Amino acid sequence: MALIVQKYGGSSVADLSQIRNVARRVARTRQEGNDVIVVVSAMAGETDRLIQLAHQVCESPDLRETDTLISTGEQVSVALLAITLESLGIPAKSFLGPQVRIITDNAFSKARIRNVEVKRLQKELQAGHIPVVAGFQGVDKDGNITTLGRGGSDTTGVALAAALKADVCEIYTDVEGVYTTDPNICPEARKLPRITYDEMMELASLGAKVLQIRAVEFAKKYNVPIHVRSSFSDKSGTLVSKEDEKMERVLVSGVTYNKNESRITVVRVPDKPGIASRVFTPISDAHIVVDMIIQNNSADGYTDLTFTVPKGDFKKALKLVKKTAEEIKAQEVLADENIAKVSIVGAGMVNHAGVASKMFTALAKENINILMISTSEIKVSCVVDAKYGELAARVLHQAFGLYKGELRKEP
Repeated sequence: MALIVQKYGGSSVADLSQIRNVARRVARTRQEGNDVIVVVSAMAGETDRLIQLAHQVCESPDLRETDTLISTGEQVSVALLAITLESLGIPAKSFLGPQVRIITDNAFSKARIRNVEVKRLQKELQAGHIPVVAGFQGVDKDGNITTLGRGGSDTTGVALAAALKADVCEIYTDVEGVYTTDPNICPEARKLPRITYDEMMELASLGAKVLQIRAVEFAKKYNVPIHVRSSFSDKSGTLVSKEDEKMERVLVSGVTYNKNESRITVVRVPDKPGIASRVFTPISDAHIVVDMIIQNNSADGYTDLTFTVPKGDFKKALKLVKKTAEEIKAQEVLADENIAKVSIVGAGMVNHAGVASKMFTALAKENINILMISTSEIKVSCVVDAKYGELAARVLHQAFGLYKGELRKEP
């Protein structure tokens, strides 16, 4: 008997018909002799609807109250799924994050899990029940409801799997696994049978929407295998796990395209110690993630700082930067929301030269200008004009042979 955590996204529980489909799948897993814990997102579109309601009341609604509001979406879906399972003769109980005691910090809308209390879930499993847990939400030390950020139900599922030492965490979504790139952009994209934690983290951080990056970080830290599958098919999906000797090291595993990026440049910043801290500390304190950073020094004692932030945090970040720029007497602040980031990711890049050069050459052939560049051991990212983003992704997908029958192996 295995312990399996199954997480179902909003598209998998979009209506009562889909909820019944999920209930039948859960029941089948249980009938195969497994213990099952189910994590469920809000019904498709519900979180967005609730956020819109909050913004109709106030342009910048209080984050604590917004978390209280949007967490109600999962309360509906877990109760409906538990009711449906009961109607099939499968004992089930629904639980919200505060009831399970998924303890988080108090960074409302972007909370991080600190601890998961498992005694109640273990008791329900021993009693023969299937716990149906609300994803995306937790509770801080003061009893406030918190949410984990968009896609946070993935993190809930993996965190429960880690805390309970589950055999696998199955992430059910509307796609059949992890692809070499977004099939909506490139129809020739192929499903990957396996991928390493490191590769998946890079893909997730670079815009691949199939898994939340924090979920993959949890999985890697606690060695939880993740099986990304479709809730609309019985086909095997993509296994995300640690690298082993049986896994082929491909030169490039995938290409990502992220249009949810914006760029901010602080022009002619005094080039002296502590200035970078002055610029980035207020952004960090606001829980805004800064991605790519470029600093251009000049000979006259000044520098330009350029960096990217998520488009959803653009207005808040720009306001903070402008305030700091006045304090440090920078010349001006420039901003650009019309950018996109394209990236290539592959474990085989670690010991292989010429990958970045090949990427730049492929983009140059299509007259796509590169605005910023960032690299790590297993990825290269380029910021380009937004209008060229999808084209860049298709060009790179073809340049690295990802559309062919086999991935290009490391030489």
